[in-house]
Amino acid sequence: MASLRNAFKTNKAHRERHQPEARAHLGVLEKKKDYRERAKDFNNKKAALKGLHRRVLDKNPDEFYFHMIRSRMEDGEHIDTPKEEECTPEQLKLMQTQDLKYISHKRLVESRKIDKLQSQLHLIDAEKSNNHVFFVDTKEEAKNLDVAERLQTHPSLLSRKSNRPKLEDLKKMDLSKMLTNETAENVAEERMKSYRQLEKRIAREKQLMVAQQKMELKKMLRGKSDTKPVRITPGTKSTAPIYKWKAERKR
Repeated sequence: MASLRNAFKTNKAHRERHQPEARAHLGVLEKKKDYRERAKDFNNKKAALKGLHRRVLDKNPDEFYFHMIRSRMEDGEHIDTPKEEECTPEQLKLMQTQDLKYISHKRLVESRKIDKLQSQLHLIDAEKSNNHVFFVDTKEEAKNLDVAERLQTHPSLLSRKSNRPKLEDLKKMDLSKMLTNETAENVAEERMKSYRQLEKRIAREKQLMVAQQKMELKKMLRGKSDTKPVRITPGTKSTAPIYKWKAERKR
């Protein structure tokens, strides 16, 4: 019977009184569970403030860590400086939708087309920063220098970077068969179109090369190795990351 009485005692509900009618204007009477939650929240905030106060007292004025220069303040909030993306959208699309063999094949096709275009154009009319220097004996000769006479060509041909015949060659030519101005402009336009196409193909071949290098590196990183490689240089949009593996003796 004693155990039965103890069982009834443990299941007894401890009820707390409500707010008396005379104090009803003060609101709901706080219960002990409400007080415990409020006290716990207060103590947590107090401990956090105490810890922050201790960190301020123990702070080293010469302390430095990289997040100080990799973040900035905006409207009173710390915001991390965005990192430069390692891949362009085209590279990501290639790496996510195609395999390594396809990318290496497309790169080989582009390189062959580039070689074919370069063999046809020779980059004769490309922009160059070099200058043609003439040496004379006196300042008077330098002042009265006639470039067309020195190059033995016609003055209208001085602006050409290539195909600038001399006067003796012009005398031997049949001028009636030479290209008209309109035909020459069409030829120049076609040549510039080929140059633009060559420039685009070189840029695409470079993108394919970077994507191929990144995919090959990922394949190597997935391989089984006892030691983890160390990253020397992070990757960018134009270059693949550089990793260094520990030298292992092969049997």
